[in-house]
Amino acid sequence: MKLLHVPLLVLGLLIAGQGFAATAQQEKMKTCNADATAKALKGDERKAFMSTCLKKDVPQTQQEKMKTCNADATTKALKGDERKTFMSDCLKKK
Repeated sequence: MKLLHVPLLVLGLLIAGQGFAATAQQEKMKTCNADATAKALKGDERKAFMSTCLKKDVPQTQQEKMKTCNADATTKALKGDERKTFMSDCLKKK
């Protein structure tokens, strides 16, 4: 009987923990929503504001970062070790 209590306790803790942790996206949504409400925006105007607000300060994914750095390296016509060094430095930046 006691063996059944431990998994149920662990499962309960996991479910409860997930309920309290708000993601960064959820926090951003709350902030943007509050700003739109404070500005009394409605309809298409609100949609446009929310879209712009939610896109601000969105970190690039690693794949997007790779594309950007690769394009910059190509524009600068970098080759060999010089390109490797540039790509390494570029990918380490925020």
